Amino acid sequence: MEIETIRAFLDVAVGSTVTEAAERARRTQPSLSRALARLEREVGTPLFQRAGRGLVLTPAGRELVLHARQMVDAYDRGVRSVGDIAAPDAGFVPLAFLHTLGTWLVPELIRGFRAERPQVRFDLRQYGDAGLVEDLVNGLVDIAITGDRPRLPSLESRRLFLEPLRLVVPPDHRLAGRRTARLADLAEEQFIVLKPGFSLRRVTEDLCAEAGFDPQIGFEGEEVETLRGLVSAGLGVALLPELRLGSAQPVPDLRVTDVRASREIGIAWVRDRTLPPASAAFRAHALEASRTIHSSNA
Repeated sequence: MEIETIRAFLDVAVGSTVTEAAERARRTQPSLSRALARLEREVGTPLFQRAGRGLVLTPAGRELVLHARQMVDAYDRGVRSVGDIAAPDAGFVPLAFLHTLGTWLVPELIRGFRAERPQVRFDLRQYGDAGLVEDLVNGLVDIAITGDRPRLPSLESRRLFLEPLRLVVPPDHRLAGRRTARLADLAEEQFIVLKPGFSLRRVTEDLCAEAGFDPQIGFEGEEVETLRGLVSAGLGVALLPELRLGSAQPVPDLRVTDVRASREIGIAWVRDRTLPPASAAFRAHALEASRTIHSSNA
């Protein structure tokens, strides 16, 4: 069983045609068809069945996908680990991170890390929280920087720091001239929030509940800066991370006094999966660097 045949099997399993998979594998379509047929003979049962002009997985094929992904993941990690041993100052770090952290935290961590190991390369992916966990579990990334530490038994995580949240209001809002506010005083306001699946949405709902009310949701978005822009347009209020240098939507923000308005920023990895040296070194760097970040946010 060749590893490239397994890769092609996974490619077809997610919807590619055999011709498309063959092109990506740089082999002919008949050659790949024969290789997939050999794979079926090796496992002793059909893995695909015809559906119109395409192929769909059989129950046996769906079962094999789970193990095949682990096999390819383990092989790729082994190759990377050998490469790291051969070039200890280099390496490759697949990293996923919460999209709101891409404007400051992730660049800072990478810049500090590459000051010591300039040859290390990064494969960066940004998502909401659900996408981070999915990529970790599926082995597409080694590490995820999250807005909420995942609670899956297969994952391990550490807190990096608590990020303060501010109450953001329109420029002409009755509270715009103040520096602090009670969240409870906004119980009748419309809130602009991220869509379900983002940790900031859950944190907003939890903080409002702690303040004694359920937020009235006016608008939902997928980007923090979009939410800030909607607030600036007078469409509602929001709990958002503190304004960072370079934001295009400066709007009044207030420190919340009646609840502890913050969210946990964490770093996560798969518990029983040994990280390649470069990724393990980056994890250690992020945990160490978080001490400085924590003190600056205290």
